[in-house]
Amino acid sequence: MMSLRKAWKKVWYFIWEDNSVLSWLVNVVLAFIIIKFLVYPGLGLLLGTTHPIVAVVTGSMEHERPFDQWWEENKGYYTGIGISKEEFESFPLKNGFNRGDIIILGSAKSPDVGDIIVFKSGRPDPIIHRIIMINNSNGPKYVTKGDHNKAPIIDDSLNEYETRENAVIGKSLFKIPLLGYIKIWFVELISGVGG
Repeated sequence: MMSLRKAWKKVWYFIWEDNSVLSWLVNVVLAFIIIKFLVYPGLGLLLGTTHPIVAVVTGSMEHERPFDQWWEENKGYYTGIGISKEEFESFPLKNGFNRGDIIILGSAKSPDVGDIIVFKSGRPDPIIHRIIMINNSNGPKYVTKGDHNKAPIIDDSLNEYETRENAVIGKSLFKIPLLGYIKIWFVELISGVGG
């Protein structure tokens, strides 16, 4: 019993107090394991989604200007589909968000016009765009659009006029600016090493 206690004290010291490179590496691995297998699934369970945290990797939701200027440049599209400036101002994250932000997601139950959703498409990574219309024929189909984009995207891997309910992963709750760059830099580093 005493040797087990001594061994545990040595391990504890190594992890929390040793300043060696090996101790630092063990801490990084332990942090990854705890976040990946405990924190992330726990948050997902609590928030009701399989992806509770997503990093924004594109600029499709960026506004680049204060809201009033952005609206003046984009109002033609939105008023053409029946969304007024006042209505848009009531939408969650009305000022969009930027590449490198982190978005915290909640349950995707009953998303509405103006909500920002993350959904699966034919592309490898999920898409995060705003719902601009809902077509309720044959079950809800969401029409989505990135705030920065001129119109919904239609290509071989994505039809933003046909996003079905079962493709929706989650609905945005709030953003944390810039923290997503950690993931972006890491992915770029790894892809640079392998490529």
